[in-house]
Amino acid sequence: MNQSFHGFDLDVVIVDDDAAVRDSLSILLEMEGLKVRTYESGDAFVLDAARLKPGCVLLDVHMPGRSGLEVLDAIGGGSYPAPVVIISGQGDIPMAVHAMKNGAFDFIEKPFDAPIVLKRVREAIAKASRAAPMTMAGRLPAFPGHESLTAREVDVLEHIVAGASNKEAGRLLGISPRTIEVHRARIMEKLKARNTAELVRLVYRETVRG
Repeated sequence: MNQSFHGFDLDVVIVDDDAAVRDSLSILLEMEGLKVRTYESGDAFVLDAARLKPGCVLLDVHMPGRSGLEVLDAIGGGSYPAPVVIISGQGDIPMAVHAMKNGAFDFIEKPFDAPIVLKRVREAIAKASRAAPMTMAGRLPAFPGHESLTAREVDVLEHIVAGASNKEAGRLLGISPRTIEVHRARIMEKLKARNTAELVRLVYRETVRG
């Protein structure tokens, strides 16, 4: 049986300039019993944002006119009543991280995996977005497992989730890319993350799931 969500005038808002993306996401979500409204530009959504009562917003990063990051800022970031889930391409992880630091609830990557999209939307509707507590000198949120990391691993993790390559992180920290690679492997093992996207999600969202 399809799961339906209640308690909102509108369940999901989709903001994406790609008609094919809007259509495919709408079909997927409506098949789950969700009420969906779509916008083809960030500007159009911003005009309506204050009067809408959605349970979740799916917001594309790259759009003509206002970008997803500019839209997020325009609606108040984390203070917007509905959790905002960023839609990003595989090369947009640093932008997704930036969005999450500025109040986005989570992000999903293109190409979409239907079960992942539905899971993120369910979580977003079920949980109100709120600020994560800060620790480690305010550099990273207090995420599960952070106490297992050494000070150097925290330094490396900070650069990893910001999107730095091994070479870039090594240059910034004054150590070799090979050493960064070793630290990265240990961090992934300790936090049981399979890839960078999972690290980002763990660090910037896991603590707000309540």
